[in-house]
Amino acid sequence: MLKKTLLAATALLALAGGAAAQNLKEFRVGILGGENEADRLRNYACLSDHLKKEFGFEKVSLFPAADYDGVIQGLLGGTLDFAELGASGYAAVAIKDPKAVTPILTTQQADGSTGYYSIGLALKSSGIKTIKDAKGKKLGYADPDSTSGYLVPLTQIPKDTGAPNDKFFASTQFNGGHENNLLAAYDGKVDVAVDDSSGIGDFKDGYTSGTFRKEVDKGAVDPNKLVEVWRSPLIPNGPLVVRNALGAEWQTKLTDFFLKLPTADAKCFNAIEGGDFKGYVKVKPDFYNAVIEVRKAAIGG
Repeated sequence: MLKKTLLAATALLALAGGAAAQNLKEFRVGILGGENEADRLRNYACLSDHLKKEFGFEKVSLFPAADYDGVIQGLLGGTLDFAELGASGYAAVAIKDPKAVTPILTTQQADGSTGYYSIGLALKSSGIKTIKDAKGKKLGYADPDSTSGYLVPLTQIPKDTGAPNDKFFASTQFNGGHENNLLAAYDGKVDVAVDDSSGIGDFKDGYTSGTFRKEVDKGAVDPNKLVEVWRSPLIPNGPLVVRNALGAEWQTKLTDFFLKLPTADAKCFNAIEGGDFKGYVKVKPDFYNAVIEVRKAAIGG
């Protein structure tokens, strides 16, 4: 009798959860820092329109956080339903609460790969040609929760220089996101900036995607004045994640929606992703196991 009661209660809870999923009136989207707020909101406006039309949401709220941690805490605290994270940002969420979100998709580069690079950029006029030439110079990081803008260069640059970054460089500093970091190098405030990049295509275009590409497209930097002085090993592209409290039904719906988006509205897809990507592909949590372990070892949760 008790077993039947428990089963009935479980069934009722499942039905209630399904009903809640069907009746979701507001969908809350977190947008990582790294680009100025006006640009981020403008790039995501089309996504908001598509989500309303596809799912009938009364409201799609866009939250452009000042930094990566704002989105991470929003997902952990249940105030955000969806976001696209970097691999290290996802690792931060997974370490603190493995049941908070589920990665559903990641981007696929123009060459079919599902990875990207951290690259070090310097002014050509600086005379720096390789990362070893930057000994005793200033290194700029993007954000403490950035994969390409902190975690990877923190752990991988020393393999090329033979010394920890805080020993090899005269100083290191965070510059408030990828855009600000690249501009800090361009303006001579730091000697080398580390940022995200597809690493494929033409340097003069800012490669095919990433912060460098965005800034070239906007006319904010002239690639002819910059030089790539360092490149990391391949990094897993970050995931699109859904808050688990929404349930498996919404994970499936959103997966299908985003898989169709690059074909349904290529302009919108390119706007939110910032560059030339092939599309989205499905991804599982274990795709990020290596990044989770590196983050645990290097900087904790």
